[in-house]
Order: sequence, then structure tokens, then C-alpha cells
Amino acid sequence: MSTPVFTLGIIFGNRDFFPDKLVAEARTDLTKLLAEVGIEGVMLDPTETKLGGVETHSDARKCADLFRRNRERISGVLVCLPNFGDEKGVADTLKLAGLNVPVLVQGYPDDLDRLDVIRRRDAFCGKISVCNNLRQAGIPYSLTTKHVVHPNDASFRADLAKFIAVCRVVRGLRKVRIGAVGARPGAFNTVRYSEKILERNGISVTTVDLSEILGQAAKFAENDKRILGKIDEIKAYANARAVPPAKLTQMARLGVVLDDFVAANHLDATAIQCWTSVQANHGCNVCTSMSMMSENLLPSACEVDVTGVLTMYAMQLASSSPSALVDWNNNYGAEDDKCVLFHCGNWAKSFLPDITVSTAPILGSTLGVENTWGALDGRTPASPLTFGRITTDDTSGIIRAYVGEGSLTNDELKTFGNRAVAHVPRLQKLMQHICREGFEHHVVMNASRTAAVLDEAFTNYLGWETYRHEKPEV
Repeated sequence: MSTPVFTLGIIFGNRDFFPDKLVAEARTDLTKLLAEVGIEGVMLDPTETKLGGVETHSDARKCADLFRRNRERISGVLVCLPNFGDEKGVADTLKLAGLNVPVLVQGYPDDLDRLDVIRRRDAFCGKISVCNNLRQAGIPYSLTTKHVVHPNDASFRADLAKFIAVCRVVRGLRKVRIGAVGARPGAFNTVRYSEKILERNGISVTTVDLSEILGQAAKFAENDKRILGKIDEIKAYANARAVPPAKLTQMARLGVVLDDFVAANHLDATAIQCWTSVQANHGCNVCTSMSMMSENLLPSACEVDVTGVLTMYAMQLASSSPSALVDWNNNYGAEDDKCVLFHCGNWAKSFLPDITVSTAPILGSTLGVENTWGALDGRTPASPLTFGRITTDDTSGIIRAYVGEGSLTNDELKTFGNRAVAHVPRLQKLMQHICREGFEHHVVMNASRTAAVLDEAFTNYLGWETYRHEKPEV
């Protein structure tokens, strides 16, 4: 799968009584940097305005028109201030363009020995004015770590990478399509959610009755080419040597039908009724199919947890890597900042180097272990950890979330299923927040450090009430 080119709109702010050549130099700096990091920039040509900068309202109209023509490509805007810049020109451009995308404001630093009229920038001051005007106009924006910073500075490269991730999250969540397969398990009020609140935020949910999926799956013959092909995919994906052939066929039938459902409805993610009907009426678990989809960046959550898979998708956008839905499941002995993460078996292969197709002992205790083939078994090793959860607060009509970071450890853990040990600083404080605020027992994990990205995207651009656990002070 080829990575699509990421495109930013670029605004070069200018002010007439500052050196114009600074704009030309900034253009050279940014063009070189964007090429190095694989980003395409949409910017005014130097022949369209003075040096391609935005200074007057006329310049702003030209730049806004350029941005509108490239609306489908532009995922964010970088405001570059080589000098003080014209705050009205920047704000007018964004208002007229109406892109509604994240905006990063960067200003160049002055050199102490070059504060004469030939090289003086004053972007330190100008950036404050630009931000003031954006705030007045109701345009949200992001800031660089350093108030002023040269594009060649390592911190700016990190800021730009974070901003690109924020843009991915915002753009992706505003148009995500989720498939809800079946009804939530009757005992799981915890995964209730509001389709209407999600829809108001650009998040669409397509539903299908589980009987339709199982009915279509039953129509495939054992020797159907697609079924045989899916069996080969499963065997190549995970160690399935212990799985009875008849159960592999059932797993493959489900996998093919789910693939068709996703493709036909152009879905980005799915949440599936994974018990008890599928075991009782189809004779296997759907976990392996869900794991395969998640590994292929089409995340799939169990127990029809729609806002859970929405969180999986958000974290995937932030990190460009698979996510997994887990339970905050067990304490880890007497260690207050550690706990056990668990699910009976649908985590993406990226989390399970020892992945094996097995059964689900907990479900099997009531449904018959022989009907639970398809659950995965495996232990997640030490890695970085970002965790979080999105939920709809139906009584308030809003979306809320929490995010944070910790680490997965190699601490001893003797159990079955998909499992991991997590270390989270001040875990007891987090558990207090989750319980007091009524969040679900499901949480999403991702092997990354992207809590800052998610917090910025959720809070600043999507307007969601977000708690960031142990947020570092600036």
C-alpha cells in the first residue's frame, strides 16, 4: 500500500517595512525541508504576489483562491512568518479559504547581532499579533514548541511531524465510516453510544444484522475458491496448525463476508457482535478475522463497541500503526502503577509476535470450547504505550475522551488469551477519573507516543472534552 502524498497550504506572511528578502529565504528553507520530509506545499508563486507572500487583502484573496482550488488535497495550513508579517492578511486568507483544517503558526527567530533594518525580523512579536487575530476570527491554531524557531531546528521538525499527525486525525475523524455488525451483547450496557452525536461530528455508522452476515457465510461451499484463499490467508497470518479443518472453513466464511461488507459500504472500521450468537449459530469465534482487519489498518472492535473502534481509528491515524481494543482487566499484584490488559483474542498481529489461533476458555465455559476456535493467543512484549478512549455523553450531547501514555512491560504474566502488562504513572488517579466520569471498561492501546497529538486534535480542532492523564507542563 503506497503512502499518499501529504499536502499543506503555506502562507508566507510579510510586512512592507521589513526586509522582503527574508520572505524569499524562508521560501527556500521550507521548500527544501518539505521535500526532505515528503510533504507537498501549495503556495503562491512569486509572480502572483510580491515574492509569493501575503501582505494585503488582495494578496489574501489570491492565496485563498489557490487554497480553495486545492481544497481536496490540503489537510493543514502552515503560517510562516519570516518577519513580523501582516496579521490581517493571514487571518483574511484563512477566513476566505474556509478550509476548516488545522493551522500551525511558525515565526523565525532574530539573530542578536543582526537587529538592524537590513535583517531585523520581529516575528517574535508578529506571531503574537497573528494568533490574536486568528483567535478573534474563531480560527483554531497550533503552536510550535519554541515561540520562534528556524525551520532547520530539530524541534521544528518534531513540531511539523506532530502537526501532520494532528491533521491526519482531524481529517480522518471528520469523515470516518464505521460498520456496526449485529447488536451489542445484551449484558453490555457499557458499549451504548449515540449515533446522532457521532453523525453531528461527521462520523457515520452503517448497521447490519448479524443474521445477514451468518446467512451469507453459510451459502459458501467448502471448496469455493474464495474460502480456500481465505484459509490460506489465515494460515499465513498466524499459527493455525491446531485448528480443526471444519473450524478453519467457518472462520474463512466469516472473513470473506466481512471483507465484502467492508468493501461494499466503503468502511474504515467495524465493531462486531462477537458473542454469543456467532458461537452458538456459526460454531467459531470471529477474532482472527478482526485481527487481520486491524493489522491491515481497517480496525475492528469486539462487542459492537463503536466508540471503541472510533478510538482505535483515531490512534491509528495518529501513529500510522495498528491499535487494539483491550480491557482494563486486572491489578498486577501490589504494584499500584501496573495493571493487566486483556481480551480473549482479536488484537492485531503487530502486538503478538507469538500469535497462535486457539480457543476462548472464558466463552467456552458456557458456549462449548469447541465453538470458540478462532480466538487468538499471544503475549505483547515491552513497547511504548499510548492509551485512550472516546465516548458519547448522551445526556450532555457531547463527545468526551481521555488519553495518556505509559509503557508495556515484560513482567511475568501467567494467563491465556491476548495479554499485556502496562505501567501507567499514577494509574490509581487515572482509574479514579475513569470511574467517576463513567467511561467504559474498554480502552484502546497503541505502541506509540501520540497522546499529545490526540489531545491537540480532539480538544483544539474537534472540540471534544478531553482529559490528558499526567500531561507534562510546557
